[in-house]
Amino acid sequence: MKLEHKTYYSDKIRAIDAKFEAQRIAFSPLTFQAIRAFLELGLLRRIDEAGDEGITIQQLAKESGISEYGVGVLAEMALGMGVIKLNAAAAEKDEEKLILGKIGWFLLEDDLTRVNFNFTNDICYKGAFNLLESVQQGKPEGLKVFGDKWTTVYEALSTLPEREKKSWFEFDHFYSDCAFPEALPIVYAKKPKRLFDIGGNTAKWAIASCKFNPDVKVTIVDLPGQTAVALENAKKAGFADRIDAVSGNVLDETTKLPAGANAVWMSQFLDCFSLHQITKILTKIYNSVDAETDVWILEPLWDMQPFEGSAYSLQATSLYFTCIANGNSKMYRYGELVDAVEKAGFKLVTAHHKLGTNFYSLLNFRKK
Repeated sequence: MKLEHKTYYSDKIRAIDAKFEAQRIAFSPLTFQAIRAFLELGLLRRIDEAGDEGITIQQLAKESGISEYGVGVLAEMALGMGVIKLNAAAAEKDEEKLILGKIGWFLLEDDLTRVNFNFTNDICYKGAFNLLESVQQGKPEGLKVFGDKWTTVYEALSTLPEREKKSWFEFDHFYSDCAFPEALPIVYAKKPKRLFDIGGNTAKWAIASCKFNPDVKVTIVDLPGQTAVALENAKKAGFADRIDAVSGNVLDETTKLPAGANAVWMSQFLDCFSLHQITKILTKIYNSVDAETDVWILEPLWDMQPFEGSAYSLQATSLYFTCIANGNSKMYRYGELVDAVEKAGFKLVTAHHKLGTNFYSLLNFRKK
């Protein structure tokens, strides 16, 4: 399938601009941490509050308690990255005042940027140093920053420090949750009475389902740590009588999927597995459902994104899977994911693309 964005097929950037982009890559670990410091010290927010008038480095230093040197090196890097700008009118009076740039606004106010930034810093940054070894060995070598007894990040989730745990779950839920309002009417158009939510995590979809459809009962299939949290959340939401769970590793041969589902749901779940494992999981599902069961898969497919920036974010997320999550999965293209599912004996029935603000794809499969 030909990719939507023409930039993947041409190299029209000027040599001088290409060299600049290469320098951005060369210094990116330092520049990332500079902006992190700028944010966490409240300096970028204070520049925003200064409005169009702007604020001097001296004022920022005095108000923040940070040395002029410290504020200065961070401000200069932020200026070089376009995060802040200089007030041109003040410059005419030989005053150097900092004002917020458009990039800075997104760093402060855009939820997508905030979630991605915190996730990169708290979950990925330290472990990314081991990306090379992860690629070579096919294992998430960066995961060891959280301990040496885990083989995947999912086993470690319940033990992560609170800040890291918060960043992981905000990242995990931010994307797919945005597509739920559009996905719910599609999935429940046929009014399924029994739905299995495989990889149900904290029960976000299960609870949304029970709110949307008063008759459905949902069974969550996930690891023991996740199902414990899911059942507690279901209880708090008032759906303990309609949401139950099966605990186990879906890849484990001893984990048996229950029968009797009218629909099977997987939201941002299959990107946690290799293509071979996806076929294995779907084969297990194939053996537990009948010909009338709808299998629904909600995924952000990077080649179906309308904007190049959206595809870039997903391509970068693949690296998290490589060095932190499991060492063998990624954010998939449309065709390769469909092929992996159909190898298990299913047939694609419908495909709904660009759901929600994060442009998810909802794929519907049935037995051939």
